[in-house]
Amino acid sequence: MEHYTKKTFSMTQSIGFMLTKARNLVAADMDAALKPIDVTSQQMGIVLWLSRGVATTPFEMSRHLSIDTGLMTRMLDKLEAKGLLKRTRSNTDRRVFDLTLTRKGEAVAAEIPDIALPVLNERVKSFTKAEFKELLRLLGKFIDADTAR
Repeated sequence: MEHYTKKTFSMTQSIGFMLTKARNLVAADMDAALKPIDVTSQQMGIVLWLSRGVATTPFEMSRHLSIDTGLMTRMLDKLEAKGLLKRTRSNTDRRVFDLTLTRKGEAVAAEIPDIALPVLNERVKSFTKAEFKELLRLLGKFIDADTAR
């Protein structure tokens, strides 16, 4: 089904515009809230994935967060400079670096939920439980459409 036509297309009603605007609003709110612990909303994802053991290499991290490897390298450089993570060569493949959080990084990871959850809850406070559940369902469907290709 074609939802957009030349006749009915409105830039501000396009899914791309609306998703970008929503993402930017959440990121700005999150960046402001995370400022005291000196991480950005993008860096937060890396710290949380590492703390949960979901991704342990730059490539895995790039894939999970949908970030290109160049940007991932720059973000890892900044997190390493802040003393939040360290990179070590893999014992099994010299081309690969393993990522681990430092003690400082683990402490920051432990603080993130207390900071991030109120930011997210503020953005969806006017949603009913059913509306919130539907939003998550629809976003999941939208994201899964990419993997169905």
